[in-house]
Amino acid sequence: MNKRELIEAVEQPCLKSEVPYFEVGDTVDVHCRIVEGNSERIQVFNGVVIARSGSGTREMFTVRRIVQGEGVERKFPLHSPFIAKIEVKRAAIVRRAKLYYLRDRIGKAVRLRERRPDQMKKRQNREAAWYRKQAAKAQKQAGT
Repeated sequence: MNKRELIEAVEQPCLKSEVPYFEVGDTVDVHCRIVEGNSERIQVFNGVVIARSGSGTREMFTVRRIVQGEGVERKFPLHSPFIAKIEVKRAAIVRRAKLYYLRDRIGKAVRLRERRPDQMKKRQNREAAWYRKQAAKAQKQAGT
C-alpha cells in the first residue's frame, strides 16, 4: 500500500456521500450550521462560486456575493459537517477555472451569462460522468 492509498483509506469515512455537482461560475446557496451556545441554526450564504481547490477532505470552494455594496467572500470545506446542504440556483458560462477577476468589477459587470438549454446538454453529460465516477469510487471502497 503506497502513501496515496493510505491517505485515501484514512480520509474515506470523513467524506460526504451526497455532494451536489456544481462548477465555478454557478450561483449556489450554502446552508451552514451555526452553533450559538447550546442552540443550533441554519444560515444561508448565497453567491457565485469563484474557485474550487484541493481534493479529498481538503477540497474547498470560495463563494462571493455583494452585501450593501461590499464584496464578501467565504471559503467553505466541501466535506465539512457544518455544511448542511448546497443548492445550485443557476449555472453560468465561464471560460476560466478561477473567477478572481470578478473582484475588480462592480454593478452589472459582475453578471455572468446564464447557460441556455442547448448548452445544458454538455453540462448534463459532464454531470452524469461525474456521478458515475463517484458511484464507481464508492463501490470500489465498499468492495475493499
